[in-house]
Amino acid sequence: MQRLLWVCFAGAIGAGTRYLVSVWAARRFGDAFPVGTLLVNVAGCFLMGLVMQASVSLASFPLGLRVALTSGFLGGLTTYSAFAYETTKLAQDGTRGVALVNLAVTTAACFVAVVLGLAAGRALKD
Repeated sequence: MQRLLWVCFAGAIGAGTRYLVSVWAARRFGDAFPVGTLLVNVAGCFLMGLVMQASVSLASFPLGLRVALTSGFLGGLTTYSAFAYETTKLAQDGTRGVALVNLAVTTAACFVAVVLGLAAGRALKD
């Protein structure tokens, strides 16, 4: 039960962080392209790789912390559902090229971010 509460608490922080990043990005870059969603998804993928690698590599990494960070914070932070909706909406609004760019950039950047996060986690062990 305690682990569930930590996941819920961390998820709330992740969701709040996502909101603040989205507000900042819309003010900074406008709302023609969902920059905020892209940023949190890429950062979340990097952090997922980092946390998972660190939790596997470091015997002292507590399971409860891993679950709170991945299922909680990163679950609240990353927004695949928002990404899917925003990309579909871009296509429906007649900006199919922008929708395809968002799909390609988000997909590629998130996979690269996971690889980099895994590498950063391995570097922590060394």
